[in-house]
Formats: sequence, C-alpha cells, structure tokens
Amino acid sequence: MSELIEGYLGTTVDGKKSRVPAKLDYIQSVTGGFLALFMWGHMMMVSSILISKDFMYTITKFLEGSFIIDGGSPLLVSIFVFIIFVVFITHAAMGIRKMPANFKQYQVLRAHSKSLKHDDTHLWLTQAFTGFVMFFLGSVHLYIIMTNSADIGPYASADRIWSEWMWPLYILLLLAVEFHGTIGLYRLCVKWGWFDGKDPRKTRVRLKRVKWTLTIFFLTLGFASLLAYIKIGIEHADKAGERYVPTSMTQGVK
Repeated sequence: MSELIEGYLGTTVDGKKSRVPAKLDYIQSVTGGFLALFMWGHMMMVSSILISKDFMYTITKFLEGSFIIDGGSPLLVSIFVFIIFVVFITHAAMGIRKMPANFKQYQVLRAHSKSLKHDDTHLWLTQAFTGFVMFFLGSVHLYIIMTNSADIGPYASADRIWSEWMWPLYILLLLAVEFHGTIGLYRLCVKWGWFDGKDPRKTRVRLKRVKWTLTIFFLTLGFASLLAYIKIGIEHADKAGERYVPTSMTQGVK
C-alpha cells in the first residue's frame, strides 16, 4: 500500500522516480483537450437555433442518427453523452490531484499568487475555481441530457431552459465552461510547447490574445443562443411539453 501511495505522489519507489504523475498529467491533458474541443463543437450545434428552429431540429435529428435510422434514435445521444460523462469525471479526478487539500493550503497558494503577481498563476486559480463549479453544474446537465435525450429540440430545449427554470444553471455553467476551456487549451499549448517557435515568450503573448478572443467569441455566441432559447421558452410557456414540428412536415399536412 505504501508503494502505491508513493507512486501516486511521485516520490521514489525502490530508488526510482515514479512515472505515475507524468502519466496522470498526460491523461489530464488528453481528456481536457478533448472536452474543450467537444464543447466548442457542442456550442456550434446549440447555436443552430440562431439560424432557425428548423435548422436546430435538423441538427438534433442528425445527432440521433436519422441518416442511418429512420426518424433517428435518442438512445444514440444517451450513449454518446454517457461517454462524455466518463471522460468528464476522469478529467475531474485528474484535476483534483492538484487542488489544495484544505483551506490552509489554499491561503498559502493565494498568498503566493499575490506575491508573484504572475498572470499565468492567476489563470490557473481561475481554472481551478471554474473547474470546481463545472464538476457540480456540468454533472447535473450531463445527467439530465443523458436520461432525457428525447427532450432535445427547439421547443423541448426552450421549455427546459425557461419553464423548468434551468436558465440560472446554464448561465453559470456557460461562464465556467468557456473560461475553463479556453484557459485550459492555452495552458496545454504552454505546457507541451506547442507553437513555441524561436521565441516562446512572444508565442505565449500571442496565445494569450487568441485565448481571450476565443473566450469573448464563445461567450457572446453562448449568451446569444441562451437568450434565443429563453425567448422561445417564454413564447411557448402556455404550451410547454408540446414538441416542435418542422415546417416541411406541417406543409405536407396542408
């Protein structure tokens, strides 16, 4: 047992430096990078509502596999969300390793950060805080979608956001996800030396600019999409629970 604990902490085992922490760091980097890229793709699909209800409905059916299954199957969405949930929990477990174990350690870290006045240290603290928030809010969101995958669509999603009072959670989750994700990708680039070039310091400055540009872009897109769903939810509140019927199908009925 002692050897297992030493290996986890990265101390020497039988006179050799343990490689376990490096492997766990690699897992954290891979899962974090995957989740960040997934969230950007997810945001693009969610924002389809800004184009039209029909387009959002089409995207939903595509995710349900309507191109291979007639009418699509929400079960495919549930399976995919379950996989994302596993990756999410794995990433959270890897991240918890580096969090302060108690309030005293947090005070030491905070004091150290203030004395250094190092921007990247402040970014890490922001990432740690948003990660903590995401662990709870993200788990709730993923569980709801995984167990209610049939309730995704222009009206169903809008009803959940407005009539079921999920919009406060989504506002907080949106802020946490976008800050955590963009900071995470920035830190991945710095940590693994991607795009370093001949002058890593200049590259870091450019990467930071790109990071803030992406943060602003996805926050703007996210809030615009959320407002669109809220607007639809308000207009549809008296018919909450009714499913959206695409224009092509209603015209066919006529």
